Formats: sequence, C-alpha cells, structure tokens
Amino acid sequence: MDSGESPGTSTGDSAAGPPGVPGGSSGGDPGSDPDSDPGGPAAAKTPARTAAPPARPRTAVVAALMLTMSLVALDGAIVSTAVPQIVGDLGGFAVFSWIFSGYILAGTVTLPVYGKLSDTYGRKPVLLLGISLFLIGSLLCAAAWNMAALIAFRILQGLGGGALQGTVQTLAADLYPLKERPRIQARMSAVWATSALAGPALGGLIASYADWRWVFLLNLPLAAGALWIINRHLVEPTRPPGRRGPVDWAGALGVFACGGLLLFALVQGGVTWPWMSAPSLGLLGAAAALGVLVVRIERRAAQPILPGWVWRRRTIAAVNLAMAALGLLMVAPMVFMPMYAQTVLGLGPTGAGLVTSAMTLSWPISAALAQHVYRRIGFRNTAATGVALAAVVLCSFTLLPYPAPVWQPALIMLLLGGALGLFQLPLIVGVQSTVGWEERGTTTASVLFCRNVGQSVGAALLGAVANATIAGRLADAPVPGLPTHLDDVAKALDQPQLLSPAAAEHLRRAVAAAGDHIFAGATVAAVAAAVVLLLVAPRRFPVLPEQREG
Repeated sequence: MDSGESPGTSTGDSAAGPPGVPGGSSGGDPGSDPDSDPGGPAAAKTPARTAAPPARPRTAVVAALMLTMSLVALDGAIVSTAVPQIVGDLGGFAVFSWIFSGYILAGTVTLPVYGKLSDTYGRKPVLLLGISLFLIGSLLCAAAWNMAALIAFRILQGLGGGALQGTVQTLAADLYPLKERPRIQARMSAVWATSALAGPALGGLIASYADWRWVFLLNLPLAAGALWIINRHLVEPTRPPGRRGPVDWAGALGVFACGGLLLFALVQGGVTWPWMSAPSLGLLGAAAALGVLVVRIERRAAQPILPGWVWRRRTIAAVNLAMAALGLLMVAPMVFMPMYAQTVLGLGPTGAGLVTSAMTLSWPISAALAQHVYRRIGFRNTAATGVALAAVVLCSFTLLPYPAPVWQPALIMLLLGGALGLFQLPLIVGVQSTVGWEERGTTTASVLFCRNVGQSVGAALLGAVANATIAGRLADAPVPGLPTHLDDVAKALDQPQLLSPAAAEHLRRAVAAAGDHIFAGATVAAVAAAVVLLLVAPRRFPVLPEQREG
C-alpha cells in the first residue's frame, strides 16, 4: 500500500524533533529519512520494542467499542434535553451549567493520566475501569437528591468518560493495521453522527413521557453490556517484558490540578465573574504556577504522565496544535449555530437541531473516503487540504445575507462536516501509526486533551467576542426597550414577543453580527491549523514499518 508516508524507526522517550519545535534539537541519524523523527542518543542505545499486533479482532469486540463510544457520544445530547425537568425537580438554576462543565472538566484533565496508564498496564484494565466508573456515576446521578449531589456524581461520571474517550480510540488503532484503520475510525465517526441525531429525540421522549432519572438509567444496560463483552472477548497483544515502571502519581496529581484550575477559569470567566477580576486572574495565575511545577516534576520522573517527547517530535506536536485549533473552531458550528438558527432564522429547537446536524451527516462519509486521498498525497497534505476547505466554508458564513434562507446555513454545515472529516481522520490515523503500542495511549490522549482544551479556550474566547459585539450593538441601539445588561439578553431571546418589533429586529441583527465575528474567529483558527501543518509537520509522517505492513 502506498500511503504517501515514509517508513520511520521506532523512537524512544528521548526522541527529538528538529529545530523550531518546542524542545527540539538538531540531533539525529544522518542516514534516516529527513522527514522522520530520529531518535536521540538514548533511543539509539535502547531501541523501543513494539508489541506484536493481535489477531483480527472479533466482531463482538468492535461492537463493544462502538457501544462504549456511544455512552460518551449520547451523554451530552440526551442530558441537555432533560435540563428543564432536572432544574424543576432539584432546583439549583444558578449552577445547573455545571452538570455539563463538571463532566467535561473531569474527563479532560484525566485524559493524559489514563493514556499513560493504558501504555503501562494495558488498554483492557483502563477501559474496564472507565466503564465501571461511568456506570456507577450514572446510577448515582439517577439517585441524586439535589443539584449539588448531581454535579458531584456527574464529575464521577466524567472520570469514567475520560478513560473511555482515549482508550477506545487507542484500541481501535491496536486492533487494526494501518490499511484497515480508516474503517474502524469511520465507524466511530458514525457513532457520533448517529448519537447527534438520535440523542435529542431520545432525550426529548424521556423528558416528555418519563422521569428525568431515566436519562441516566439508560446508560446502565449499555455500560453493562460493553463491560461484559470486553471482559470476555478482548485479548490484548503480549507486551514486551520489563517495560513497567513506577507510576508517576505526583505528575498525575499535578496534571489534574493544573488542568482543573485552567479549565475552571475558562468555564467561569466572563460568566460568573469578569475576565479581569481577581478570581479569574488568581485561577489563571495558579494554573500557570502549577504548570511550571508539573514541567519540573515530569522532567525528573522515570515514567512521566506527560513525557517530553510528545512535544519534541514534530509529527505529534503539529497534530496536537492542529487538534487544539479544531477544538477552538468547533465552538462556532456546535455552540453558536443553534442560537443563530433559533434567533435569526426563527426556527424552533427541532429545526435548529436539524440545521446543526447537517454537519454530522457529511463528517463520517468524508472520514470514510479520506483514506483514498491520503494514500495518494499523504496524511499531512490531506489534513491541510481539509482544514483549508473548512476555512473557506467558515468564512462563507460571514457573507450570508440577512436574513439568510434556511438552506444556506444548512449547506454550510454540510460542507463543513465534509471538510473536517477530511481534516481530523488523517491526523488521528497518521499520528497513531508513528508510534508503537507502548506509546500509543499517551499519544492519543495528548491529541484528545489538546482538542478539549482548545474547545474550552474557544468557548471562552469566541464567547467574549460574541458578548462584546452584542454589548456594543445594544449600547448604540437607536430603539428603546432593549435589555441593558448581557445577563438579560438570554431572557429577551427566549421571549422576543415581549419586545417591540423594532427592538426584536435590532436584537436579531446584533446576534447575526456576533455570528459573523465568531465564524471569522473560527476561520482564523482553521488557517492557523493549516499553517501549523505545513510549517511544523513533516511532509511525510514517519510511519513505523510494522504499521505499514499490517
């Protein structure tokens, strides 16, 4: 198979990239491919050993992985529809957003920890632990007696979700050789697409005809089935002996604390308190100080949770940065588009959901076809082409007329899904193929961690842009009766009939202007991702020989 990639050598933790990459050096093997990431002196002395690939996976295992992924994919879509019922029963309207924020924060900050643990002890025990935590958390959420208890149990559920996200993606790479890996990745994309379509409908049925607690009880048979199948049928490849070392618990705690403070500051900043207030500055300062401490701990650890080679190798560093940009730009279509569709286009929640879901229809189709492109032009060029197309599509949103016909934003979402499928899948498949079994969990976790952090940064940054735009339009409003504070804008958007026709029209135009600015910011993120791929990533990914031959 000609994948357009260069065969590399398996590199150890001391592998270093060329100058210009964080932590890079100019050392390397003069005889190696110039596009590969050569190992440093330590790697030359002790070449890393890669576990033999397992036999072709049973259908039951693949089905269990898809079932496990559906737990994470369905969660947000179903829970969001039941929020009114939950708040009506438990109260706590002021903090209900932490039903989602707590889950996301717990899952994100634990990704690097689970990635390293899966490289040390194997994927199966980490996956079983994650499913068990998710199952227990779901059961406790269903039994929650007040909002504080529900948020605490959602955080526990998120601790399980963090293990599921990275480990399922890593196992998909373990079970399939490179030439067949797009098939399983396309199936995973299809799980997300199906969940995006079915989740709101299923959640709406539960919220309308049953108690909201069934939203969480629905997870129990799915989790129990996945737990049983994986425990019974999943057989991992034999790992090289003598590879285990002491777990870097100090580093794990540091990563958890630093990531937690950073994400907490990003989630609460501009919402609970102003960005330049003492709480925001204090949290961001504490996160920065902990970040410095984590770097020092990880440099001294024998088996660091966040090893330096994740950023010293050109390929992994470039993919991490590109995926962070993906997380940032995804805020525009996934967070803002539903509000735009309801406020500016005048659609109901169902119609707005259909406009947004157009992206989830084309994404898995594009991902399934991406292999035919990167086999000809390589992983990097395929991903760069995809994100460049995404930049064009995102920018086209700012050219829509006011008000736009519904088919135009729906078409933009459809095209955007196709472009992003061409962007993300080659990066995931490509970067996983440049590392051996013993580094794949850490690599996959770092990619997902950067994407999630990028999404949190994007929500904070683009949210601030939207707030500033709407506030400016309200301050210069030529008509009376508009809300004077941003806190009142949401109420006005929910009940536009309480405003005069002129005031409601001005507010709609303000939201449309905010959308233009948000999509312009997302366009900048897409362009930045393309630049990173072209300037930092090697032209040919250093795919390991055993990955190419699989």
